Amino acid sequence: MKPLNFLIVGGMALLLYACTGDTGTHSHGPDTHTHGSATETFSIEGLVNEIKTVPDSIIEYLHAQHHSHKVLERRTVPPGYATRELKNWKEYAARLDELPVINPGPGEYVHVMEGYKNGYQNLVIGITETFPGGAPPMHTHKGEESHVLLEGTILYALGDTLFTIEAPYIVNIPPMVPHAFKNIGEKTSNLVVIFPTNVWEYDVLDYFPFEEK
Repeated sequence: MKPLNFLIVGGMALLLYACTGDTGTHSHGPDTHTHGSATETFSIEGLVNEIKTVPDSIIEYLHAQHHSHKVLERRTVPPGYATRELKNWKEYAARLDELPVINPGPGEYVHVMEGYKNGYQNLVIGITETFPGGAPPMHTHKGEESHVLLEGTILYALGDTLFTIEAPYIVNIPPMVPHAFKNIGEKTSNLVVIFPTNVWEYDVLDYFPFEEK
């Protein structure tokens, strides 16, 4: 029998929740983070530092074909976590606490499942821990992306357009379109972000659309 090309992400089944509770300041590895009155839906103890590289002339040229913003850096997830061999059913399932967590921006964390480490051919999934007021930087991806949210209210910047949308929803983000989002609700939001690629990668731009919002 051929190995099954699927991965159950820690019982999530793309199911998202938002939560509130009592919290203050707490530790994630060597750092300490404060999230006001919002609590974590899922633990972010697996926090790792992203790899940040200076864009070369080819990357800059590619971006110039799609928008007018300057590219500051390219970010990826560091190597070092094991590639699944898919010999046992347990290797077809990844719990969130087994995945690396990145911190793209203030109040924004993402559990990252990279396809090439988990038996997929073309799939990357991220599950965010977006605290109230949390937002990633304005950025782009080479391929298309989809956002899925079942509960919460998010302010989006998609290209030159700002809009607010309340869950449940699915948002289509085309390739190379600058975008960012901000949790304007009172609870932690957990977006599922989906890419038809095998590596988590994005380019950060020199523009942030929410500074006066």
